[in-house]
Amino acid sequence: MKIAVASDNGMVTGHFGHCENFMIFEAEDKKIVKSETIANPGHKPGFLPNFLAEQGVTVIISGGMGAGAVNIFNERNIEVVLGAAGDAKAAAEAYAQGTLKSTGSTCREHQHRGGCGNH
Repeated sequence: MKIAVASDNGMVTGHFGHCENFMIFEAEDKKIVKSETIANPGHKPGFLPNFLAEQGVTVIISGGMGAGAVNIFNERNIEVVLGAAGDAKAAAEAYAQGTLKSTGSTCREHQHRGGCGNH
């Protein structure tokens, strides 16, 4: 499975679309076996979910995300895990081990830059 984590400086970002990059981890048998970092190619409505789907991502982890992006990920059969925080690799490892669960935290505003609500 390929797990993407929206991140800033190696940490899970508060808002998916405004992250610096996506850390992409490949997991097998509940362990991370490979990782790479891809720069965020730009925040345009509907673009990032399709971009990550083209990278083979099956799970996206972020602190928060707009409902439109969540809907596109769902249409592409990509699991969305929201409400995550802390180290990006640790979040991916926790997901791979089955201990990271989504809080379903979606963003309603797009004017912010540094965070999304209280997550």
